Amino acid sequence: MKEKLEQILKDAQCEIEKCDDVKTLDEVRVKFLGKQGELTSILRNMKEVPPEERKTVGMLANGVREKLEDAISKKSEKLEEETLLKAMEKEKIDITMPSKGVKRGALHPLTRFNNKFMDICVEMGFTVIQGPEIDTDYYNFEALNVPKNHPARDMQDSLYITDNILLRTQTSNMQVHAMEELKPPFKIVCPGRVYRNDDDSSHSPIFNQFEALVVDENVGLKDLMKMIDVILKKLFGENVKMRVRPAYFPFTEPSIEIDATCQMCQGKGCSLCKGTGFSEVFGAGVVNPKVLEMSGIDSKKYSGFAFGPGIDRSVMVTNKIPNIKYLFRNDMRFLKQMR
Repeated sequence: MKEKLEQILKDAQCEIEKCDDVKTLDEVRVKFLGKQGELTSILRNMKEVPPEERKTVGMLANGVREKLEDAISKKSEKLEEETLLKAMEKEKIDITMPSKGVKRGALHPLTRFNNKFMDICVEMGFTVIQGPEIDTDYYNFEALNVPKNHPARDMQDSLYITDNILLRTQTSNMQVHAMEELKPPFKIVCPGRVYRNDDDSSHSPIFNQFEALVVDENVGLKDLMKMIDVILKKLFGENVKMRVRPAYFPFTEPSIEIDATCQMCQGKGCSLCKGTGFSEVFGAGVVNPKVLEMSGIDSKKYSGFAFGPGIDRSVMVTNKIPNIKYLFRNDMRFLKQMR
């Protein structure tokens, strides 16, 4: 029995030394020390050993086990160290090599324009407010002088959730909320997403608006024009030219549309501006007295004006983007160009 144990120790040590990976080492451990291992089998058959030799054989068997366990442990540590060194060598970085450069992110063009417009308005004393993108028919239409069956509703393909609740078609809904809650005089600006059932190269079901409202005593169209002129110069530069056209909005009277020098062609004429050298920037007008009264503001004492650009169209023009869909696609080629 003693010779057999010594042979097991010799064979096991030899196989442990030959192991070149952790998996093979574990197989050797199971072969000799597992439940069906060679050393375990001897310990199970101790009853066949003469009583006077059992103590000696038992001590020898335990010694063999300890030596094998120690050898396996040391080999395992060595193999793990070798694996780590190989990985470090493989992943080694030559710090003398030129850098590949760092990829940096950037704000989306919509965010950049939105922030720029907000900064301009804040500098002019406006307060930024935000409100619900899902609102009632009253705030989105009726309180803005657009009652049911009004022809102006046909101009906006609305997305209704129920008969009385819809995705807002304009940020003008925030004008009503503000006029109900704030006491004049005040200047507010309301950025946000709006929704209409419209979809082509220059329209999207989701787009962004930026609406400003001023309510005070003795303010009118002249004040509106001066303010828009200042904002356009801050947005597009001192050389920008402005053109005013009459328009119709139920919540303003009079209503106007503001065109500015086309940023795509710089006024020379292109397909975007249809050769005119101007592109539409703002919808604007003096707040309809009826809208003021419906929101609890005395129209005999106070007046107001409102204006706002379509953020997406302005971004398209200033960045020469041919299709509005590019603004909503996570296309890295486009985003890198806009960066």
